[in-house]
Amino acid sequence: MFVEHLDWLAENPHFTKRFALHVGESCREGTVATVAQRERLHHSTVRELDRLYMEQQLAKAGLPAPRVIGVDEISIRKGHDYRIVVSDLERGRPIWVGGYGRTEEDLDLFFKCLGPVKTRRIKQAVMDMWKAFRNSVTKHVPGVLIVYDKFHIMRHLGEALDEVRRSEYRRLVGKDRSYIKGQRYTLLTRRKNLTLNGRRALAKLFKANKRLNVAYLLKESFGQLWDYRTEAGARRFFERWRESLKWQRLRPYDKFAKMIDRHWDGIASYCHPDNKCSLGMVEGLNTKIRVLQRRAYGYRDEDFLRLKILAAFLPPLGRQALK
Repeated sequence: MFVEHLDWLAENPHFTKRFALHVGESCREGTVATVAQRERLHHSTVRELDRLYMEQQLAKAGLPAPRVIGVDEISIRKGHDYRIVVSDLERGRPIWVGGYGRTEEDLDLFFKCLGPVKTRRIKQAVMDMWKAFRNSVTKHVPGVLIVYDKFHIMRHLGEALDEVRRSEYRRLVGKDRSYIKGQRYTLLTRRKNLTLNGRRALAKLFKANKRLNVAYLLKESFGQLWDYRTEAGARRFFERWRESLKWQRLRPYDKFAKMIDRHWDGIASYCHPDNKCSLGMVEGLNTKIRVLQRRAYGYRDEDFLRLKILAAFLPPLGRQALK
């Protein structure tokens, strides 16, 4: 028996490379279910072609030697089931998804995968204030510059504001309570992003509740910290902001201020002009990953989700993949 190898066939012998490439490119924009319905293929067939396409993308891209990394975690199921995502912030893409939680040992696995030569090239790491992440990074890259992600920090402040809102709701009764009901997302939204109706609702609320008015203004003003270009200027601003908390009886804000003080070095790092990596890109990466998670909802194959996250930020293969 003689078996001839045909170059124009894909790894799956039932399809040509051109068709497999078409399906893989379609899955970049739509869900597997949508592509399967449009192409009149079985769901598992489309998923397999999508997997092959993404594996080829990753093989072509390789694992880079990053200078600036972003470290974050994603929740892959309900409950506290996390995986770590490490991104190359200069290239604007995730380069590793792994671990079995968000411990120091889990992040150690990334550096083992990266290898000592590429690890030594890392100069800066952007992360939230999770101690395990910092411990792992500084252990493997002594002297690395740690920068705390301002979006995570502002999220902590938003949680403090929401705690004030809940305490005021519990404390008040009748009409005074009605002003607070249903205003959670309005309070957490920056004033410049509010609609006209949102601003009117806040005006009514603040007229009725001075404590929430003060808490909201303090939350809005704290964002100015990221505009300072020197650590000394940023520190003076923070001390003035913390001084304004006196006599306000905002315990969640007092806790937030203590947390900022404990992690000041990683916050001050952002104030130096040379260290202003694009934290907006960090948040953009996280947002896109959450969208991918929603699109991949229902998949129990964690490796498939990992491929989706890593390949989504890579360029399409193009026609050269047919050769």
